Amino acid sequence: MQTKPFRIGTRGSPLALAQAYETRSRLMAAHGLPEEMFEIVVLSTKGDRITDRALSEIGGKGLFTEELENQLLSGELDIAVHSSKDMPTVLPDGLHLSAFLPREDVRDAFIGRTAPKLLELPQGAVVGSASLRRQALIRRLRPDLSVIVFRGLVDTRLRKLEEGQADATLLAFAGLKRLGKDNVPTEILDPKEFPPAPAQGAIGIESRIGDARMDELLAPINHRPTHDAVTCERAFLAALDGSCRTPIAGYATCDGEALHFSGLILTPDGQTSHGIEISGNRRDAAKLGRQAGEEVRAKAGSNFFEGWS
Repeated sequence: MQTKPFRIGTRGSPLALAQAYETRSRLMAAHGLPEEMFEIVVLSTKGDRITDRALSEIGGKGLFTEELENQLLSGELDIAVHSSKDMPTVLPDGLHLSAFLPREDVRDAFIGRTAPKLLELPQGAVVGSASLRRQALIRRLRPDLSVIVFRGLVDTRLRKLEEGQADATLLAFAGLKRLGKDNVPTEILDPKEFPPAPAQGAIGIESRIGDARMDELLAPINHRPTHDAVTCERAFLAALDGSCRTPIAGYATCDGEALHFSGLILTPDGQTSHGIEISGNRRDAAKLGRQAGEEVRAKAGSNFFEGWS
């Protein structure tokens, strides 16, 4: 019988903590364990400490995971809780994403200071976003707008907006809902017009491969439809060598045993794009995502990717 608390690793941002607390609550309910059996371990990551540059300039998504993964591998942590869209497609040897909580809303939220909707912004307005996907999609819909890099915690970005550093910004609606800020957006963007990042809205739990004790702990809280959808989306991303340097969107949905995936790749200026849709059985989620990535890469041609790095 477990006598020491299970150690749950997380970043220290309010959103990361909300995700860790949700994971703890679900584990407590699933196993009938008291709160003291779960210790939240907060670590600062390089991505949290460097906020004045775009992720693509300083190393990509791994900047938010390296410290947590090192402690997972050393045994200092039992599991780590992440925003799945922040996870690199290639994880360190010995680690895997072993469980996903039920997915939140996948859509992007627009927060306008000078206009309530993206298409209603005045010509030449400034939009702040750190995401290359969002930047490319904004430029695709509104090439007249000026897009600048906005990084930092949710409250930091909202403060920058209030200070007038931009006319608008975009954030994941899932994160705002988890922070109790679902009244902040002035527009929720249609995912068909403004498709989300792969794995957006999904909380992923990382653990050691072959750790049977953790597998048993996590199994009851693993939401299979989310697991299969995110597996497909991450396979699409991996087939395209996706990282913070690449504007890629992708979203899978499950209906019974069927899975449908829609993906999109764009040039950073948003003016050229290639989309794909694919359907199949959920048990083939990774295969479908990989196939979609390979097909859209072939459709785009090698020249399409040359300007990404």
